Amino acid sequence: MDGKEPACPLEKKAKGKLQKQICQVVLDHFEKQYTAELGDAWSSVRDVLTSPWCWQYAVLLNRFSQSPGLESSLAEQGYHPAFPAALPYLPAAFRCYTRAAPGRFPAQKHQPGRLKEYYLLNAASLLPVLALEVKDGEDILDLCAAPGGKSVAILQCACPGHFHCNEYDDLRSRWLEQTIESFIPDPFINLVTVSKLDGRQIGDLQPEFYDKVLVDAPCSNDRSWLFSADPQQAVLRLMQRKELSSLQFQLLRSAVQALRPGGSLVYSTCTLSRAENSDVISLILSSCSNVMPVDISGMARGVSQEFTLLSGMQQHELLVLPEKGRAWGPMYVAKLKKVSSS
Repeated sequence: MDGKEPACPLEKKAKGKLQKQICQVVLDHFEKQYTAELGDAWSSVRDVLTSPWCWQYAVLLNRFSQSPGLESSLAEQGYHPAFPAALPYLPAAFRCYTRAAPGRFPAQKHQPGRLKEYYLLNAASLLPVLALEVKDGEDILDLCAAPGGKSVAILQCACPGHFHCNEYDDLRSRWLEQTIESFIPDPFINLVTVSKLDGRQIGDLQPEFYDKVLVDAPCSNDRSWLFSADPQQAVLRLMQRKELSSLQFQLLRSAVQALRPGGSLVYSTCTLSRAENSDVISLILSSCSNVMPVDISGMARGVSQEFTLLSGMQQHELLVLPEKGRAWGPMYVAKLKKVSSS
């Protein structure tokens, strides 16, 4: 940390909990890559990513299980609506609260047969959902859906005709099923199909079937990788990192196949890495002549008070940079449209 005080010197001993240990091999790797890619912005981003005691959590309310006093309780604790009403797309039922102070609202335990009233998450992870602009009756695919926060958020926005939530990994798929059971009531849950398919094959299995596709791709999760408990596993992850962009491209290509002409897709990751973000989108745009970028600069402008965005991005993409007091992200979002059949 080059001898500086961390960005947020708040109770470092956070209620007597053991502090997470930063994995030096990952930090060194990020230091080199992100200094080159982000320039001056990297040092303040690094200070937040390496200081878990400054991390913030948003509260997404569940429209299917409303608690009468919850919103006033959130207001008393300094929470305010996270997204301005002036956004290009913000359904009335979609209610999310944030506050400047770090820490999280108490979590609710999973109880079979009882719906949870809210979901705790990084507020930036809702931007891909708002960019997707889901409408009632549309057929939706969430290609890499676990742990399920974005699937739950999509169902706060609209009532799809059919909603396919896919997760290839066995353990994460069970986690996804539990999340959906915890938030979505019976009549709605019949619209949701959970599958464990290889996302790279869904385009072949269900060509031109969906109006909207979300590809929240597997990526080098900068926040969690910095705290890898096993240095040897961390080294292996860093070596395999180069292969992720190939997987992401294949998932995107499958998503394009699965889209109906006129349909749109949103691609998102929780990494700062250009190779997994803009480079993957550039590759899909240059290799698929039937795909066009979609301007999301209106949304970017609308959220620029609550989120710090990297400047110089193209109109079809944005990158949220964690910053002190606005510790959301990293989150990359890009939107594309399929203009004709493959």
